[in-house]
Amino acid sequence: MNVRKLLLSRSTLIVLLIAAAAGGYVYYQRSHPASKDSTYRTEVIDTGDLVQTVAANGTLNPVTLVSVGTQVSGTVRKLHTDFNQEVKQGQVLLELDDAIYAAQVMQSEANVRNLQASLDLARANEARTQSLFAQEYVSRLEFDQAIQSRKSAEAQVDQGRALLARDRANLNYTVIRSPVAGVVVARQVDVGQTVAASFQTPELFKIAQDLSKMQIHSNFAEADVGHIKVGMAANFSVDAFPSRKFKAIVHEVRLNPTVQQNVVTYDVVLDVANPEQILLPGMTAYVSIVLSEKTNVLRVTNTALRYHPAQDEAKKPAKAERKKGDAANRKLYVLRAGKPVAVTVQLGITDNRYTEVVSGEIKAGELVIVGDATPQAEGGNAGAPRMRLF
Repeated sequence: MNVRKLLLSRSTLIVLLIAAAAGGYVYYQRSHPASKDSTYRTEVIDTGDLVQTVAANGTLNPVTLVSVGTQVSGTVRKLHTDFNQEVKQGQVLLELDDAIYAAQVMQSEANVRNLQASLDLARANEARTQSLFAQEYVSRLEFDQAIQSRKSAEAQVDQGRALLARDRANLNYTVIRSPVAGVVVARQVDVGQTVAASFQTPELFKIAQDLSKMQIHSNFAEADVGHIKVGMAANFSVDAFPSRKFKAIVHEVRLNPTVQQNVVTYDVVLDVANPEQILLPGMTAYVSIVLSEKTNVLRVTNTALRYHPAQDEAKKPAKAERKKGDAANRKLYVLRAGKPVAVTVQLGITDNRYTEVVSGEIKAGELVIVGDATPQAEGGNAGAPRMRLF
């Protein structure tokens, strides 16, 4: 019996507590009516600086990157340089085995001497024939044949000398020299390796002419490339130095498009000063080109440009139709006297967070609506503290 009374008293206490909490909540709601402003999320229109940019990724490259190859085939006999070494113009980089080419030169030299001897004989024969022809001991035909033999011998000597020059050039080609002064950034061969130049020139070295001046080759979308002009300033960063910003200048906008999966991009080349030579060829550059800069302008958050009251959603034009209109003229909703008021403004540049307000009946300090507050549940209880029942 005592247990039953105890349970009844506890139930009565819980009911009284719930009733007291409900009464307190009703009193709180009546004494703290909800503000009309709480139905919207707002931000203050202010003034500040704006920098409009377009961004893309690119690759760092030397301004001049020379591929050094060979015009003759052979086995690598000796290497005179390696990666990262500085070389001068004309410096020997590599030597090929020249035994075959040296033998060809010796053969051509011997052939020229033989042809020269034949020419000397032809000239002597011509002189004797001319003397006999003057004394009428030989015919005119024999004299003409002697002249022809001398001319033929001269032509053969010239041909032999040309072959000798070719063989000497091939012998010289077995010594690979640097065509420019710079730094070796790539070496493709080792001692003992055979290189073949039968169909195309094999690449032996890559030499960057001057790493203190580099270029970025970046691909910008066709929607952005129309705003990019030669001489514009740019900033970029690389993964090797993520906390550091580097400067660049637009050097060229190339006309040749690249199309991948129906996306059209254009190669934009930027000049980069690299006096410390800490930027290396092949690094990925995250480029941002400055299109326009303005200071102390009236600006509004971009979130406000996307806001439309619920009753206006049905009136919004389709996306394709909106493109036909003037993109610079947009409608903002300003909170005035607790109510949203539509204001048409003309917009300027944007930094993708804020947009410049060029004109319109709006001023700094006003509240612009960026969204609706959390929808209230039926009966107006949304946002109220919930009680946990035992």
